[in-house]
Amino acid sequence: MSSRPKAHGIVPRKSLGQHFLTDDAVARRIVAAAEVGKGDLVFEIGPGTGALTVHLTRCAGWVVAVELDQVLIPVLRDALGGAQNITIVHGDALEVDFIHLAREAERTFGRPFEAMRFVANLPYYITSAAIRRILECGLPITTVVLTVQTEVAERVTAQPPDMSLLAVSVQFYGRPELLFTISPGQFHPQPEVESAVLRIRPHNRPPDVDAQTFFRVAKAGFSQPRKQLRNTLAVGLGLNKAQAEAILRQSGIEPSRRAETLSVEEWKRLASLFMSNKESVA
Repeated sequence: MSSRPKAHGIVPRKSLGQHFLTDDAVARRIVAAAEVGKGDLVFEIGPGTGALTVHLTRCAGWVVAVELDQVLIPVLRDALGGAQNITIVHGDALEVDFIHLAREAERTFGRPFEAMRFVANLPYYITSAAIRRILECGLPITTVVLTVQTEVAERVTAQPPDMSLLAVSVQFYGRPELLFTISPGQFHPQPEVESAVLRIRPHNRPPDVDAQTFFRVAKAGFSQPRKQLRNTLAVGLGLNKAQAEAILRQSGIEPSRRAETLSVEEWKRLASLFMSNKESVA
């Protein structure tokens, strides 16, 4: 067990959702799940006191660690023991320009990276926003490994008939898998819930449907839980019920079905037909 937070007199900030990983064996297991190589660039969001960072710098070509809490940066530098292959950025991971940071890291590294990866022990309150930000950042990401609430990991990896808007959103961009769980006792302070390590392998190919239209249709479908799609789409997309039913039937989807029963591929078909119908009327 690492006692680094206590040794440095660090008081975790509840407002930032700070729970520091203290089990070194678990940290090694998380880093191993990211499959980091010596030619890789790794972005770490919320490095904290460096539980993962020390192992990432040993495995990666370069690490860019983005930390919001400036108080932790000296502690992080101390933990790294003089590692030279890292850039520590004081900033908000929901706002930084990952493409710019990748270009800067590549210039310093001196050659193109073989792969780009994300690793993070995410504050639970930014989980959904951070996942979306990572997957939409525009970089050719090979793997994303995140520590999140087990409940969130289960929602992200769900399949029909138990889908959610979060599951659809993540699976639109990549293939998620729940790797293993972490007990609250492996963190300081202990969270009230069990955590899980989630790995996402982005598709890294252009989507076969307009993303903006896809998410507009999916959000409309999930806007009224437990309601039939003929109703939710009519309300959410400004259609009458007959138009909503027609688009659903053209997509091969029974209008009485509910949003949680649709696969990502069915949402794609639905979004494509909605866009086609909209263009034909315009």
